[in-house]
Amino acid sequence: MRLWLLFLLALAVGLLIGWVDTRPTWDDAGITAAAILVTTAAFGAAMPKRAWLWALAVGSGIAALNIAQAGNFAALVAFVFAFAGSYAGVLVRNILRA
Repeated sequence: MRLWLLFLLALAVGLLIGWVDTRPTWDDAGITAAAILVTTAAFGAAMPKRAWLWALAVGSGIAALNIAQAGNFAALVAFVFAFAGSYAGVLVRNILRA
């Protein structure tokens, strides 16, 4: 049950970040990248065995909205930040546990 709740939350956060990123007045890729990193790091630290799932859930929401609304295939780079953040969260968790 916890896995599904976290998955739905990760997907919702990814869609929210993607929605903000596709707004016409939003033009700050650095803040978007930081939001992806921090969000996926938190999910990766919460459930490290599923780090890949959190990266896919958050990254897919961002990429899907950018591609659907703006035809922006460059948004696929969100997956790079999502995977980096997710596994950074796992690393930080392991360091703190040691």
